[in-house]
Amino acid sequence: MLYQKENLVWYAKYFIYILFLNPFVVFSQGVDNLWLTGYDCGSGSICGVTATNFSSGYPDTSHVNISMNFLDCNANISDSLGNLLFYTNGIYIANSNNDTMVNGSGLSPSSYTTQHINVGLRVKQGNLILPMPGNSNLFYLFHETLTWYSLLGDYRVSELYYSIIDMSLDSGRGVVTQKNNVLLSDTLTIGSISACKHANGRDWWIMVHKAQGRRYYEYLLTLTGLQGPFIQDIGYSILPRDWSWQTCFSPDGSKFANVFTKDTFDILAFDRCTGLFSNCSSICIDDSANARGVAFAPNSELFYISSSKYVYQFSAISTFIDSSKINLGTFDKFAEPIPPFYTAFYLAQLAVNGKIYINTGNSTRYFNVINNPNIIGLGCNFIQHSFILSTYNGLTIPNFPNYFLGKETGSICDSLPLIIGPSNSEQERHSSERLPVRIISD
Repeated sequence: MLYQKENLVWYAKYFIYILFLNPFVVFSQGVDNLWLTGYDCGSGSICGVTATNFSSGYPDTSHVNISMNFLDCNANISDSLGNLLFYTNGIYIANSNNDTMVNGSGLSPSSYTTQHINVGLRVKQGNLILPMPGNSNLFYLFHETLTWYSLLGDYRVSELYYSIIDMSLDSGRGVVTQKNNVLLSDTLTIGSISACKHANGRDWWIMVHKAQGRRYYEYLLTLTGLQGPFIQDIGYSILPRDWSWQTCFSPDGSKFANVFTKDTFDILAFDRCTGLFSNCSSICIDDSANARGVAFAPNSELFYISSSKYVYQFSAISTFIDSSKINLGTFDKFAEPIPPFYTAFYLAQLAVNGKIYINTGNSTRYFNVINNPNIIGLGCNFIQHSFILSTYNGLTIPNFPNYFLGKETGSICDSLPLIIGPSNSEQERHSSERLPVRIISD
């Protein structure tokens, strides 16, 4: 009897730990359990698409027979039980039968899209799927494409699109009911579309950055559709030939990180109620890398910068973020199968098992892994090229927001319905009745 009581106490303590200290693992079930990577690189079992499934708590990989290729850009979503609903590479949308969804072809039209129709859109974080608040059948896909600017001799993003998928149609396989709606026309940084739950735990903030300068464009997805744009000028000023490389919100939604091409990243506080950024720290990485990624630990207190040859840990809660920098490792020059296919560090993504996976800036079969990202210092257990995929992956990693973030208890916006009003320190920024544009500078 004593043994049984001790066991009950142990299990109770363990459950409390899991429930309260590691909520990211507990509530991250179903929707973002599946990662799709890979492309047709020729004959053989190591070419094609890998499905990495986290449903068991461990990333199980398998070679799947689908025709879509992923290079840089991908997005997919599953139901709450982990059953795949649809996926896209920025060129077209496929349903759960791996067929092109009804009206799912011809995404993000441009000459660039046409040229890459067989391989997928080459825009990192160029797709993002969000469920429609209050309607479990509707999903918004936010997406971009590239346009050639002859005066610059380079590609740029000139529109942010959205498309709507209704999963109640075509016998549950889904239909694209609206496609390529232009949400924003401006010269934008390439990719880096990110989103965070509103403080009410239902609606979504969607964020993109202008190609040059300090401007963020922000939209709010509510029960009635999209509101915005809301505009804020803050942080590092993007220069010509520079752009955001990867952005992300912390799991608790209180912070936002934006890592740029040219040796700089921003970390900002984020107000989930008003959608405002504040307390920006612009920090020079100073390692002359040209490919970077960023991800937060599950506890939102630490974050990680992957920077070609280095992976750094920073404290997001330190008064002096720059001085909290710890170099976790230098690229060990591993190549697979042979040079120049190196496994150097590229984009990062926090998975539902609480680990951070870092892909490579090459076609390889490996992810680098931070196994215990809540731990300060080398105890976070960063191991290079430690997770092997079933097939070669071309620079691709999912772009998942925290679908399971709840309401911010204690904020003025933690209850429904959504009412956004002025604070004591600012004029009214927006309301649920109109779509204002207001420029706010720090």
